[in-house]
Amino acid sequence: MKRQNAALLIIIIILMTTIAFAQDRQGVRGHRSVGGSITGHVYDSAQKTPIEYATVILFSQNDSTQIGGISTDQDGDFSLDRIKPGRYYLKINFLSYEATTIDTISVSPGNREINLGEISLTQAALVVEDIQVTAERPTFGYKIDRKVINVSQLQTAISGTAVDILENAPSVSVDIEGNVKLRGSANFTVLIDGRPSILDANDALEQIPASTIDNIEIITNPSAKYDPDGTSGIINVVTKKDELKGISGMINSSGSFDDKYGGDILLSYRNSFYNAFLRLDYNKRSFTGSSIEENQTAINDTISYANSTGNSTRDRTGYGIRSGINLNITSTDNLSFGIRYGGRGGKRESVLDHEEWHEGDLQHELYSSCNESEQSGNFYVFNMDYLHKFPGKNQELSSQFIFSLRDMEEDQISEIFTNGSVISSGQQTTEEGPSKRWRIKLDYLMPLGESGKLESGYQSRLGSSEDITKQYEYNDSTGDYEFFPDYSHTTEYVRNIHSVYTMLGGETGNFGYQAGIRGEYTYRDINILDDNKSFNIDRWDYFPSFHVSYQLKNNNQVIASYARKIKRSRGWWLEPFEFRRDAYNIQKGNPDLKPEYIDSYELGYQRTLGENMFSVEAYYRITHNKVEFVRSVYDENITLNTVENVGADYSLGTEIMVNLLPFRFWDINLIGDLYHYRVEGELYGEDFSTDNNTWQMRINNTWTIGRKTRLQTNSRYNGKSISAQGTRGGYFSMNAAVKYDLIYRALTATLLVNDIFGTTKRENTTEGDNFIRYSSFVRDSPIVMFNLSYTFNNFKAERDQDRDGEDYGEDDF
Repeated sequence: MKRQNAALLIIIIILMTTIAFAQDRQGVRGHRSVGGSITGHVYDSAQKTPIEYATVILFSQNDSTQIGGISTDQDGDFSLDRIKPGRYYLKINFLSYEATTIDTISVSPGNREINLGEISLTQAALVVEDIQVTAERPTFGYKIDRKVINVSQLQTAISGTAVDILENAPSVSVDIEGNVKLRGSANFTVLIDGRPSILDANDALEQIPASTIDNIEIITNPSAKYDPDGTSGIINVVTKKDELKGISGMINSSGSFDDKYGGDILLSYRNSFYNAFLRLDYNKRSFTGSSIEENQTAINDTISYANSTGNSTRDRTGYGIRSGINLNITSTDNLSFGIRYGGRGGKRESVLDHEEWHEGDLQHELYSSCNESEQSGNFYVFNMDYLHKFPGKNQELSSQFIFSLRDMEEDQISEIFTNGSVISSGQQTTEEGPSKRWRIKLDYLMPLGESGKLESGYQSRLGSSEDITKQYEYNDSTGDYEFFPDYSHTTEYVRNIHSVYTMLGGETGNFGYQAGIRGEYTYRDINILDDNKSFNIDRWDYFPSFHVSYQLKNNNQVIASYARKIKRSRGWWLEPFEFRRDAYNIQKGNPDLKPEYIDSYELGYQRTLGENMFSVEAYYRITHNKVEFVRSVYDENITLNTVENVGADYSLGTEIMVNLLPFRFWDINLIGDLYHYRVEGELYGEDFSTDNNTWQMRINNTWTIGRKTRLQTNSRYNGKSISAQGTRGGYFSMNAAVKYDLIYRALTATLLVNDIFGTTKRENTTEGDNFIRYSSFVRDSPIVMFNLSYTFNNFKAERDQDRDGEDYGEDDF
């Protein structure tokens, strides 16, 4: 109770501070800065949309020396302050646009505040024989705290999902089964239009069709404004919407010859008072492949071997209905409502041939197995957002309420067959349970001086869920599956997190800064009902963040940041009872598991040379209370899988990205990541410390041929990675796509071929005391997809995020 009172006291202090600043705002507005100011608004001449991060540089007319520079904000606005009296000229440019110069700007005591008004930039275009190119948005862009992927530039992913797009993203890697890692970690947060997903991060990304995405933001060092959950950062998916009045829409369909198909429809209506939309989507993806597994265990000086080979199939389905309305109540007040209903399903099936023996045996036991797992569930989300803009620039108050409900069911069955089709043993496991979440937010943004701002906010995240696990064992005498209470449990979870934050940011000349701190109070309670056991935590945590940028001459920029983050445990990681996955694997949680705390440092440099861009980022990340899935010998040819805090890990790396246009029709994007990984600690009383150097590289080539045709290839290599108990092998993969406009800017066809050479492979080796395990999986390839997209009323995507509803999923505790 004392800690809850402390949380309330901090909230009151922050709100009082915010009110005090607001009351003093008149004094700030009345202050006149030293020198003059030059302001303006930069926009695309064709699309009439603002251009963010255009470079604005001021020069002296006397000797052409650079006086100062700045980048435009998300609204295309810029402001150069503290300009001494004199005569100047201004240059404005942005990647793939024709530069614009404004001559004869005079600043004097009688003419201090100069507004240049609307400044249009025209996209560069060139015709070379039969090849005509009109420049588009670059594939990747940078802001002070994030990287931005413009999805429209990635034809090789258009028939897929967000996971397929991220295969080509900086700082991200995707394995053969579609598992996403951000900076080498699978622990990150997914936001969709700025709202957290209730689904597991990977499930959420697999739910979103690529054709509905405008851009994806990669935030490796989130500011204190965001939830600190996630070891490696945040992936924010920004979906498309319409900016034209009247009715607009988009229809996409995709399919292949091997049980992959899907489609989505987006309809939108907009007038001056409101914007309403409806989105429907369905996607099914099926993947087949072959696997090999080799196991060796040692018990009481007896060495046992168990090998298997076979084929497996994985199916993923997802569907959703999403609707929302955005009301412009007044010129300063906006209210929006959103609802979403969706479902997901997944099925895995494998048929394997097994061989078992003890060391020295002349005869080996041969048998087969069939393993099936099926997961399904629905989710429901309602959200309401309110935004009020105060008089003056960039002062606003916003609030948000989200309620979500998720149902989940999972059924697994593992059977062993001898003598052909005779079942000798089998296990069946079912899991089900609902989950509810509430989120309440209040944020306030206030300008300070000419270019500063103060942000403060409060948030409550309230969650509860129930997990009912039941185990059944096959009885060979009756031929039925019988309930097995020793592996059956009911668990209830409650987790409430109350957060407050404050941030200060702004610009001084070429220097930009952003600093903040977030405090979070967490209460968590886990009850095992059938065992009458309870585990809880009652804790305060603090998460500072710091970002700085400096604009150098000639379009050079340096960015540095620090953020502290947390990785909270998933519910089932904490369940302290044994759970049989199949005949060879038993799972057990760890209620004493501590959360991971991460200190993340980054230093980046970006430079544009005409239409070419170069960036390099150095990063260093320390993870305390490192959590890993570990194995140990449970019985002969049976391993126990659990979760442990194993120590600490350290990642030191460099990420380089180069974007080149050797010719107007050829765009090359190269991303390389070289890093050193070290993990230190003890496991089961023994030191396991290890390290390695690894690297990743991706090369994207895009050729534009005429007005209607684009060809793109994506090649990538992921190097070997390590963990406390093993290694994962590297692999190479190549994809290609050709896009053709059947009706210019209306009907488009895309043909994709993924994993052209069939080189994508998952290969793992795990070693521990008295056991070693090797496994590999090769997916059937190549994968051929065909996509058809139709738009009407010139649908196009806005740059700003919308405020519609979101999908929501599995809880972390």
